[in-house]
Amino acid sequence: MTPSRDIARLIEIMAALRTPVTGCPWDLEQTFETIAPYTLEEAYEVADAIHAKDYVNLREELGDLLLQVVYHARMAEEEQHFDFEDVVEGITKKLIRRHPHVFGDETGEKPELVKGIWERIKAEEKAERKAARAAEGIPEPKTGFLDDVPSAFPALLEADKLQRRASKVGFDWNDPRLVLDKIREETHELDAELSAPEPDRDKIAGELGDTLFALANLARHLDIDPEEALKRTNRKFRTRFSAIEDQAAASGTTLDAMTLDQMEDAWQAAKRPAAV
Repeated sequence: MTPSRDIARLIEIMAALRTPVTGCPWDLEQTFETIAPYTLEEAYEVADAIHAKDYVNLREELGDLLLQVVYHARMAEEEQHFDFEDVVEGITKKLIRRHPHVFGDETGEKPELVKGIWERIKAEEKAERKAARAAEGIPEPKTGFLDDVPSAFPALLEADKLQRRASKVGFDWNDPRLVLDKIREETHELDAELSAPEPDRDKIAGELGDTLFALANLARHLDIDPEEALKRTNRKFRTRFSAIEDQAAASGTTLDAMTLDQMEDAWQAAKRPAAV
C-alpha cells in the first residue's frame, strides 16, 4: 500500500490495521477508551507546534490528530454507530447551518451578531439531538446547570469553564480582591493540614485542589488565561533551569555534582534581565 494525498487512502490503511487476523495486533485491541488519551495528547502537540511556529512539525502533528479522527470513526463503523463520511457530513452540515450570514440570507456583519446567530442555532441543534436520542431509545443525559461543561477537559480548563458557567446566575464574587482573600483562606487551611500531628494525605490533596481552584478563579476575574499564564511560567522555568545546566557545563561539572547553593546562584543570575 502506497502513501497518498487522498483521505480515502488513510481510511483504507486504518481499515487494514483493524482487520482481524491480518491487521496489527496492537491496533486491533484498542477501544475508544484506550485511544482517547492519545487523542488529547495529539491535540496538545498540535498546540505546541503552533506556539513554536514550527510549521514542519505542525504538518506532522495535524496528520497525527487526523489519524485520531479516522481511528475513532473506524471503531464506530465496526460497531455500526457511524462512519467517517458521517463525521464529514455532520461537520459540513453544522458549518453551513451555523453560518447563515455566509451561506444563507441572514446578516451578520458584526461579531456580536454572529455570536447571537450561533447561540440560537446551537439551541436548535441541542433540541434536535434530544429528539434523535429519544427516537433511538437513548436515555437523556442529566441536565444540571453545569453538565454542559465536559468533565474530560483538563482540570484547569474545566475549573475556568465551571466558574464562568456558575457566574451567569450570579454565583460569583464581584471583586478580584475577594478571590485573593479566598486564596489566602485556602492556603491557610492547606498549611493547617500540613502542620497536623499526623498529616492526612487525602485532606492535603483536597486543600491543594481548593487552592488551585481559587487561583483559577482569580485568573478569570483578572481576564487572564490561567493555562497560558502557567505555560508562560513553565517556559521561564525551562529557560532558567537551562542556564543552570550551562553554568554546570562551563564549570566542567554536572547538575548532579552542583550544590544547591551553586544552583541557586545560577538561577538568580538567569533572572537578571541581561541574562534572560
